[in-house]
Amino acid sequence: MRILAVDDDPEILDMLSRGLKFEGYEVEVAADGEKALARFRENAPDLVLLDVMMPGMDGLEVCREMRKLRDTPVLMLTAKDAVMDKVAGLDSGADDYVVKPFVFDELLARIRAHLRRTIPGEVQLLQFSDLTLNSATHEIRRNGQLVELTSKEFELLLLFMQHPRQVLTREMIYDKVWGYDFGGESNIIEVYVRYLRSKLEAQGRTKLIHTVRGVGYALREAEPQG
Repeated sequence: MRILAVDDDPEILDMLSRGLKFEGYEVEVAADGEKALARFRENAPDLVLLDVMMPGMDGLEVCREMRKLRDTPVLMLTAKDAVMDKVAGLDSGADDYVVKPFVFDELLARIRAHLRRTIPGEVQLLQFSDLTLNSATHEIRRNGQLVELTSKEFELLLLFMQHPRQVLTREMIYDKVWGYDFGGESNIIEVYVRYLRSKLEAQGRTKLIHTVRGVGYALREAEPQG
């Protein structure tokens, strides 16, 4: 598996390169956004570690440009840990974020979790109401119309469609979609459910993902209007 590490700090790049190679990964590095995009175009990696704060083109802009090219998992590396900074990273198309300074073993666990989900498995053709999902092509359609999702949005929707009408707890969603504990204060599930709803309910379509207060979320038919 090949990883592209992007950071303007040479010490961090060296640490990432040596540590990841020791774990058996093939590693490419880039010290700025322009070089990162060039390497991304030339030799598509399996995962990107992307620093947010860089001179010139910052990590958020780089991530948006990468998303236009392909759906590779992107983990943002940032010294900022405010909620709005994390949301900005996710809004740019990132799948995850790691706050510096980070424990390398935790970073490895997150990398493994994301790479595990990119390995092709059994093809599933799922349907719920007017929503269809193809796990091989990642094609989502609502009432026949194509819905564009990021890789993490797709994983979350796949989980819902594998368990229709069941209430999925926050803990189950964390485990199945992210593969590790994000911490009780994280709002990442709320953020991604909001993303999914905005795309699935565009053009006045009915609501399919419902909040079960104090428990989690459920994929079910629209509740009757009373």
